[in-house]
Amino acid sequence: MKRYLHENIIKDLKKKMVMITGPRQVGKTYLAMEIMKEFKIAEYMNYDNIKDKEKIEKQSWRTDADLLVFDEIHKMKSWKNRIKGIYDTKHKDTAILVTGSARLDVFRQAGDSLAGRYFHYRLNPFSVKEAGAIMTPQKALMLLNETGGFPEPFISGAAEETARWQKQYYTDVIRDEISDLWTIHEMRALKILLEMLRERVGSPLSFRSLAEDLQVSPNTVKKYIYILEALYVLFLVRPYSKNIVKSISREPKMYFYDSGYVKGDAGIKLENTVAVSLLKHAQYLEDSSSKNIELNYLKNRQGVEVDFALSENGEIKKMIEVKVSDDNPSKGIRYFHTRIPECEAIQIVQNSAVKKDIGKIKVRPAAEWLSELQA
Repeated sequence: MKRYLHENIIKDLKKKMVMITGPRQVGKTYLAMEIMKEFKIAEYMNYDNIKDKEKIEKQSWRTDADLLVFDEIHKMKSWKNRIKGIYDTKHKDTAILVTGSARLDVFRQAGDSLAGRYFHYRLNPFSVKEAGAIMTPQKALMLLNETGGFPEPFISGAAEETARWQKQYYTDVIRDEISDLWTIHEMRALKILLEMLRERVGSPLSFRSLAEDLQVSPNTVKKYIYILEALYVLFLVRPYSKNIVKSISREPKMYFYDSGYVKGDAGIKLENTVAVSLLKHAQYLEDSSSKNIELNYLKNRQGVEVDFALSENGEIKKMIEVKVSDDNPSKGIRYFHTRIPECEAIQIVQNSAVKKDIGKIKVRPAAEWLSELQA
């Protein structure tokens, strides 16, 4: 199955170096291998492999290679300067692809030695849009709710295999990724926090409340959540506000990249799947066309809320309410649509094939609507 970023990366490799980041086991290496098939002499080197490590350090790859793929190279000391030197001195017909875990994205933010030399793509889990290439949108949506969109559990489609994968995955993230990057004295507290967050998906996060439950400071909770966010375990969706400071200071909602990891009823799992799909859609537009797209939610002081909003250049373009079965427009979407009438208002419903418009509010089958996103 060809991943959704394939063609964009092929096109951009002709112009600059390309970096691919994303969650662990989301398919970055598979995507790199598929891209290599498009070249005549492609060479893949993983810094975790002893022979490849020596080849990278001595720069002893084939001089006639038309594609060099560097995986996990961020583990190399001064890797950015090394990649900069390789890029600046390479043959004009040699393309460079750099892939790595979420840690590459963390380190990528520090310094600007590679500025102007690369395009960056974030690879996300399968979505209804992408999985629609091999199954119906409705089947894809239901499977995503249960297994999440990471390739291994999604392709297996089995609850037992998904549970085994999740246990190993989150153990590895905490043991390898977090311990390598940050000094965490209370690793047990972070593990407990992660477990607590599984039951708080879609609800505004109170750092103070979480801190009291964990018996740590609110700043410590913020640090832990930042780490989990930086490693693509979870992401935050903040309330929309034209005032950036106000938006950041208000309570965000939290979602997992892996919908299968969520603890909750069908509505919560569906909301998480939609959140991941909308984030993937927004990031794809940003990475492929440099559009300024942001995913938020809407909420007023009285607590009236709409699940999601997509804005471009600070202006809301779409508001999206998510329901399992109710095809009557919610109080929240009615309220906000009257105040932002120029914004497209959509309520998507999982267990309904009905398409109808109530005033200017669109009610659509969730799977069909999600299959029409950009990624």
